Formats: sequence, structure tokens, C-alpha cells
Amino acid sequence: MADVTMPQLGETVADGTVTKWFKKVGDTVVRGEVLFEVSTDKVDTEIPAQHDGVLTAILVAEGVTVDVGTTLAVIGGDATPASAAATSASEPVVSMTAPAPTTRRERSDEKLSPVVRRLLAEHGLEASQIQGSGPDGRLTRDDVLAFLERPSSLPAPSTALSPVVRRLLADNHLEASDVTGTGPEGRITRRDVELAIASRPASEPLRSGDEVVAFSKIRRLTAEHMVKSKATSAHTLMVREVDYERVEIVRRAHGAAFKEREGFSLTYLPFNALAAVEALREFPNLNASVGNDELIIHHDLNLGIAVDLDGDGLVVPVVHAADQYDLAGIARRIRELATGARTKRLTVDNTLNGTFTITNPGPFGTLITGAVINQPQVAILSTDAVTRVPVVVNTTDGGESIAIHSMGMLALTFDHRAVDGAYAARFLQRMAEILNSRDWAREL
Repeated sequence: MADVTMPQLGETVADGTVTKWFKKVGDTVVRGEVLFEVSTDKVDTEIPAQHDGVLTAILVAEGVTVDVGTTLAVIGGDATPASAAATSASEPVVSMTAPAPTTRRERSDEKLSPVVRRLLAEHGLEASQIQGSGPDGRLTRDDVLAFLERPSSLPAPSTALSPVVRRLLADNHLEASDVTGTGPEGRITRRDVELAIASRPASEPLRSGDEVVAFSKIRRLTAEHMVKSKATSAHTLMVREVDYERVEIVRRAHGAAFKEREGFSLTYLPFNALAAVEALREFPNLNASVGNDELIIHHDLNLGIAVDLDGDGLVVPVVHAADQYDLAGIARRIRELATGARTKRLTVDNTLNGTFTITNPGPFGTLITGAVINQPQVAILSTDAVTRVPVVVNTTDGGESIAIHSMGMLALTFDHRAVDGAYAARFLQRMAEILNSRDWAREL
């Protein structure tokens, strides 16, 4: 037997939500194949099985949030035991008690019935607290109910809420006082919270033909982060038009060979990324965060790239030490991270310690985008569409003429607490100069 536990997906991540099981009880599991999907406040990722065998029990249902280390499922041997069939026919039960790192519980959780597991989870109890009266000391439903009826068994008011109940209350912005408890001594159970959530009035009356789409966890977290950012930073938008003709000439000359070699197209994004990184060396106050009446300037240049997850929210993987890459290298790394985000293969480490962020709606034809700052950073750059338009250019004889160039907008949203408009304008000016003067062809 092998326990499947909630993995540690980063030093700062304490819990995760099981968003999808790719196997059902009784299925054969092969080590390395995807077993379940986890969502945290940093990233969604697919978790592979660590053992071969048969999935004999699923203890945590989809949509349930549990702490790191919590047992999620059990992988058994080659045959599915009778107890697994019983578990398969029942609703998965949340087990909030994680095994110790080096020892197993004295009383194996596999011996607990689904009903007993549910009662223990709803009341924040551990099996070791209760004396079992069943065969070989196994806990029965009556044992748990009898224990709950004993006055001495009731937790103090400060600990009366089980971890599951606390999590449901927090995730749905409810207070304990908003819920009527139906458990012993009026204690609030998981079902009580779920009923309270279901009975809440909608923020807007539904009309005929309306569809209600629940926010996914990552969409909810994206919304919370955006609102917090707008409430925290003094958002200011500054836009500069940029001539991309020198970049376009390089893309035309080397684009086909680049795609054949790398397997993807050479877009404007890596050019903008390296131009931003080079300009940030000269304007470090934009590679910073705001502290307690102070500006914290970061010497590492870790470039975040906002990735849209098909409307489900945003993830910002980070190109660490972005100033160490050449054009082909950063194009390759951005591609790897974006693909990892969309296929849920990122680790939490891939999203940590960003110091400046770029969002790239340009492929969709946008003109100017006022992006929301990715806290705790002080600026975010939007790279919008590049199009062919007529422009006035200087001729060699000192005159002017009309030519067709590739032109686009760079839109910088910055925190006015950190820098002033003139500083931000000089940064954009320097970016435009770099895009028009760097020897891009040499890096390909």
C-alpha cells in the first residue's frame, strides 16, 4: 500500500485544492502518468503517480482544499480489495489528518469506513482519540457518535470548527456567525456551510436564458489579486509609439530559419523582453517594490510573462536572471514557460520572485492596454499590436518622405508612489532606442 499525499509545491505554499482526478477507484495506475490536478494560489499543476498499482481509495474529493501532506488517496497492489469497491460506490471523503513523515499511524486509515471518515472530518477528530468497539478495535459509526455525545469530548469554542469548515468559510467569505450549526451542541458542520453557500442570494437577479458559471480557483484568485493591486498602487498609464522596422527586418531575414530550428515563430515578444531588461539596468527604480515608506530596488532581473489560461485566469511564470539570455535564448525560455502554464506543468518555483512583468495582448490586435500591476512590483509593460502603417521618415539629403514601417505601442502602467512620470517616460524612450539600435541579427 502507498499513500498519495498533497505535495509540497513550494516553500510558501501551505495547502492546495484537488481540482481533478484522472483515475477512479479500481483503475490501474502506472508510475509517472498523471494521477490528479492541484490548484494553489500560485499555479495549477498536474501531479504524476509515484507508484505502480491499483487506486484503491480516493479520500479527498474534487474541489476540496487540504493542507500539504494530507493523504489524498491510496494505491494498493495488483488486485482491488473488497473495501475499495465499497469506497468506489460512495462519495469521496476528506481526510484532514496527514501521516507523520517517517511513521504510519498505529491505526490504519484504510480500515475506516467512509461514514466514519466523514464523521471524523466534519468534527475535526482523529481516529486515535476514540476507542473502537468493532473487530480488531476498528472504529464504528456508533463509536464516533457516542464519543461526540460525551460532554468532555466537545472541543473548546476556539477550536470547535474543523479544518474543512474553516476552509469553506474562508474561501466563501463567510463568518461562523453567518451559519446555523446542526451538529452536537450546535457545532457547524461542512454540510451546514455548504447549505449556507447555496442559499445565499445572487448578486444580480437571473433572467431567462442567463447562465451561472462558477469562478474557478485561479479565476477567483486572479480577481482578488487585481482588486488588491488597484487598491494598493497609484496606477498611472504612459504610452509611447515605437518604430519596429529594424526588428521587422531581422524577423523577415531570419524568421524562417528560426522557426525551422526552434519549432516556433520568432515574434516581437522576445525583442521587447530583452529591450525592457536592458533598459531596466539604467532605470532600476522600475525593477522594484514598495515597502514601508521605502523603495526596495531589486538587483536581480527576473522577468514575469503574463500567460492567459483561455479565460480561466492568469499565471505569471518568471524568466529568472533574464539579463543572462540572448534573443534566441529568451524566446526559447518564454515559450517553455508559456507552454508549461497552459499544460499545467509549471512548478511553484517557476512563478516566484518576479521583479517586472510584461503582458502581451498584441497578437490579438490591441492598440493600448492599461494593465494592472502585478503586486508587489511597481510596474507592468503591455506590448500591443505591431502593424504596417505609413510614417514620415528622414531622407539622406535631410528631407522627409513617406514610408511603410512596422509601428506599435508600448504601454507602461507604473506605481506613482515609486517613480514619477518623467522617469517612466525616459524608460520607454530608452526601450525604443534599444529596439532600433541593438544588433539583433548577431544574436540569431
